Amino acid sequence: MEKTSSNTSWVATQLAEYAGVAPRDVGFAGLKDRHAVTRQWFSVLRRSGKAVHWDGFDARGIRLVAVTRHGKKLRRGAHRGNEFHIVIRNINKIGSELYRKLEQLKALGIANYFGEQRFGRDGANLDAARQLFAGRRLRRTARSLALSAARAYLFNRVLERRVREGSWNKLCDGDCAMLDGSNSFFRVEQVDEVLRDRCARLDLHPSGPLWGAGAPVCGPAVASLEAQVAAQNPDIRDGLDREAKSARRALRARVSCLEWHRDGNVLELGFGLPRGSYATTLLRELVAYRDASRQG
Repeated sequence: MEKTSSNTSWVATQLAEYAGVAPRDVGFAGLKDRHAVTRQWFSVLRRSGKAVHWDGFDARGIRLVAVTRHGKKLRRGAHRGNEFHIVIRNINKIGSELYRKLEQLKALGIANYFGEQRFGRDGANLDAARQLFAGRRLRRTARSLALSAARAYLFNRVLERRVREGSWNKLCDGDCAMLDGSNSFFRVEQVDEVLRDRCARLDLHPSGPLWGAGAPVCGPAVASLEAQVAAQNPDIRDGLDREAKSARRALRARVSCLEWHRDGNVLELGFGLPRGSYATTLLRELVAYRDASRQG
């Protein structure tokens, strides 16, 4: 489906209604931006003996691109990544430094922050998490969004600390190294030249906590740093200890197939990011550079 001015969940409800199935019988791999023009696959359960003629499907802001048969329902996180085509305007005061920044992102990747959209409008999802931890009952979807926002908040604070220390893209003794393109990780007792080389080639990334119950898996120094950051937000830390299980997320994300073209004061970008990474995080790197350039 191709959509604009519609969120993914709303599209799923329209598909379910047209096909005559329950909303839970419509699957998708991830949420896409409401305002962008986006394309993604949906799966819709076909009940035995009942064909769905998709040529008649019509909904505001949605266009059917292709239909095929498949044996499984799409699940969240089933995709490997996302591709983006983004246009940035009014950059006429930026010179060659912008291109050097783009080359740097292409070669070194980006700090893998969760984007602002994870926290909801005006931080509503994070506010809901604090209410949940204070005892308020939430519906299943709202609870899931609240817990995700709380984990993202602590992760971003840990990443922010390591960016300040210059270790967000380097393995440290005791780090949990995450394999590129995977959720698999292993503990690094001591960094050697082989691991440094793999990290420099973006084959491995240092990781940060998706906070929750569970014993620390990193070495003492890294675990202490993460605990110090979490201690600055004890309500969120303690709530996640009760309501979630711990996991890990890469502190850095590879930017694949990064290309750009400038036409006057318009810059067109094309690139890919792994699942769970945010295009807004990459754009923030460029906007931060642009703002700094205007000031200095």
